[in-house]
Amino acid sequence: MNSFLSTLVDILSEPAILVALIAIVGLLLQRKKLSDTIKGTTKTFVGFLVISAGAGILGTALEPFGAMFQEAFNVSGVVPNNEAIVGLALTEYGTTTALIMFFGMIVNVLIARITPFKYIFLTGHHTLYMACMLAVIMAVAGFSTPLLIAVGSVALGIIMTLSPAILQPFMRQLTGNDNVALGHFSAVGYAVSGLVGKAVKGKKEVVSTEKINFPQGLGFLRDSTVSIALTMAIIYIIVALFAGPTFIEAQLSDGTNYIVFSLIQAGNFAAGVFIILAGVRLVLAEIVPAFQGISTKLVPNAKPALDVPIVFTYAPNAVLIGFFSSFIGGIVSMVVMAFTGSVIILPGVVPHFFTGAAAGVFGNATGGVRGAILGAFVNGIIISFLPVFLMPVLGDLGFANSTFSDADFGVAGIFFGSLANYFGTIAIVISLVVILLLMAIPYKKKIAKN
Repeated sequence: MNSFLSTLVDILSEPAILVALIAIVGLLLQRKKLSDTIKGTTKTFVGFLVISAGAGILGTALEPFGAMFQEAFNVSGVVPNNEAIVGLALTEYGTTTALIMFFGMIVNVLIARITPFKYIFLTGHHTLYMACMLAVIMAVAGFSTPLLIAVGSVALGIIMTLSPAILQPFMRQLTGNDNVALGHFSAVGYAVSGLVGKAVKGKKEVVSTEKINFPQGLGFLRDSTVSIALTMAIIYIIVALFAGPTFIEAQLSDGTNYIVFSLIQAGNFAAGVFIILAGVRLVLAEIVPAFQGISTKLVPNAKPALDVPIVFTYAPNAVLIGFFSSFIGGIVSMVVMAFTGSVIILPGVVPHFFTGAAAGVFGNATGGVRGAILGAFVNGIIISFLPVFLMPVLGDLGFANSTFSDADFGVAGIFFGSLANYFGTIAIVISLVVILLLMAIPYKKKIAKN
């Protein structure tokens, strides 16, 4: 049984395999030629592996930056990191997590089939993380194992549906169509960034980050790869100078000169972004047509909700601006926490990059450069303070030196955890029933029009 569950988790948490399966089902339902089916499925599979490879390179480049930052400015505290906290939790909650994940994905498809919310969440690793958090919270709340799995699965299916739904108006504005949704559990932060962009755009014509007028001699900065590489090189070197050669060469670079090491990491960062963008283009060219088969046959008008890098291609400059703005928001939040005596949440470089970059893209779509800067800055504050309120509802896991990082984890965890703490487990069950009824019955015409 455990071997089966382990295999199931491996399959469902791998976006490349999951989306390739979706692609082959969609192409077969459309009765495509065998050659077209093989080509579409293979390119979708490889495209997601390309995205994963780029994300891996980014993570490798950002990890030493976080260590350098902590050494340079002598700070310590809790570092939000989904992978770290899930790794700790799965040792105790692995079986329930796997079952919640499996049945939660079925609930997601059923909700898309019978309600106006036609979103099928395809980001497998985020589904795993959310299933794990729900398993912990439901266990802490006191549910018996069968009820824990049932309630957790319904909760997961609802979150997988609502997360892309709340962001879809901004996705339509960003992409210019309604073909694809975003499946990444930081939708609350992205939506807030889009709203901030709307609020700050003013009466003047919105200037996009992609249309920044550089002096003629700096025209090469219009190339996003060049601008990202140069900007990151400057940032890495500044932090490296503060951290000092002794620490970097002994702890991080394996003896390589600290300036050379910093330049290589900056170049790796730019390479990772370039690879992600290439993979996104490859996937979108295949998955959207393939998904039409699923939409037509199984879930009419369904939209695939894909991982966050799919939005990076729409505003590469906003990606970098959003990262820095979100990280600065994290630093400001850290200072406020230090002065107020609360738990200090250190700005995790990886979550601030991925969520800050996307927040910058959405802020730019609604408010141009100012929207990208301020929207991502607010996102940085959100993902810094939500973990403070999330940690108490995670039981013993809340005392670990890490926690869940992205906004939707904080919102969902605080919501369900607070219901259990103040009103008992029955309140969670009632809330899920009410949410399902609200999704299925009212606002049908309005949602259909949107």
